Amino acid sequence: MKYQQLLVRIWLLAIAVTGFVIEPATALETTAKQAIIIDYDTGAVLFAKNADEAVGPASMTKMMTIYLLFERLKDGRLSLESELRVSKKAWKMGGSKMWVEVGKTVKVEDLIRGIVVQSGNDATIVVAEGLAGTEEAFAEEMTNKARALGMEHTSFRNASGWPADDHYTTVRDISTLAMATIRDFPELYHYYSEKEFTYSKIKQPNRNPLLYKNIGADGLKTGHTEESGYGVAGSAIRDGRRIVVVAHGMGSMAERSEQSERLISWAFREWGQYSLFESGETVTQVPVWLGVGKTVPVVVHDKLLVSIPRATRRGMKVKVVHREAVPAPIARGDEIAKLVVSAKGMDDIEVPLYAGADMQQAGFFGHIGAAFSYFLHGAGG
Repeated sequence: MKYQQLLVRIWLLAIAVTGFVIEPATALETTAKQAIIIDYDTGAVLFAKNADEAVGPASMTKMMTIYLLFERLKDGRLSLESELRVSKKAWKMGGSKMWVEVGKTVKVEDLIRGIVVQSGNDATIVVAEGLAGTEEAFAEEMTNKARALGMEHTSFRNASGWPADDHYTTVRDISTLAMATIRDFPELYHYYSEKEFTYSKIKQPNRNPLLYKNIGADGLKTGHTEESGYGVAGSAIRDGRRIVVVAHGMGSMAERSEQSERLISWAFREWGQYSLFESGETVTQVPVWLGVGKTVPVVVHDKLLVSIPRATRRGMKVKVVHREAVPAPIARGDEIAKLVVSAKGMDDIEVPLYAGADMQQAGFFGHIGAAFSYFLHGAGG
């Protein structure tokens, strides 16, 4: 066991047993009207402000357009060299543009960069029509994919984020989309980190301010409308650890830049990520009732990473929860307990624990002995 991992276990156990208190992490305030910060590896929500409030996603909508395009590339329906035709509707589209030309075709890879880097509304329509026939049909597919990803409070009406009735989302849903993009398309995600792209002899910079800061940022997308204000979905990675942040409803580009950097820096500074148990490792022994043995080991299926404030929270507790004695027979792999890490200021972390071995039921004389022991000492005897 690594020395750091051993120290973390001793530290958590000491808090659970003695009630040892450490000062809480620094409180966070932000001028963003809606915001959420997530530890990518653990899924822990480190901070949330109005995270389920409906907002207009503006150009962060384009993340779903790109997600569906990436799906076609991954399953082979398209290649980066495939070409899609530019309609008059796409060519005439206002707002930020890639500057595609009506009647011509554009390579898929150029369209990716035109959407991600240049935030081209015209490029999104080329993709929507190329993939689904019409932008309306594509928007329906976007909404269906949102539901499949768990984005329960999102509705899309177009591929660009142009303001429209019933076109809305939440910062929590956008964070879900950001994490799905990173997880599902590791070989394509790099497009989100490109800082500039030239098309039709017009060079445009990426609008994501995080990419120009020395904070490990590698994505994702900004958005702005007069009604919604300025927003950003960002991600940064340091020492192999990734943080995802979505902030929305800010009043200027400068505020968006400052606040998003501040949120990411706070997350890395105030929260740590710790490995408590490796996959299949025994956590403890759980008492057994009417078994051939008195205890059975319980294990975690997957490596257990937890996100915990570096300064910790008052009253941190770690415990294994199970029946007073688990009745035999028990099959290896049965879920028979759970590990709970709790503290004020953070959501409880609950992890199922599984039997690490088979436990047969005791025979007749074992039953008699167990009954006698129960009579004398109770179930714990």
